Amino acid sequence: MAEQEQVEAAPRTPDDALGYEHARDALLEVVRQLENGGTSLEESLALWERGEQLAKVCQRWLDGARARLDAALAAEEGAPESG
Repeated sequence: MAEQEQVEAAPRTPDDALGYEHARDALLEVVRQLENGGTSLEESLALWERGEQLAKVCQRWLDGARARLDAALAAEEGAPESG
């Protein structure tokens, strides 16, 4: 069972420890740098790759929040009404 969990889990990166707001702000900074231009092709590619990783972190946070909301709504709907 542990092997199956390892296969299904996404690879962990240092960015996974970032909170949503921090990852979002870092992503906005990457976008700003790319939009301003003036970077070499290699720098632009590195920024783009960084942005992709940050976007994935943000998406995982948003997906997790959606799952928590869905679970809370499902629990509320399944709870017997009092009174």
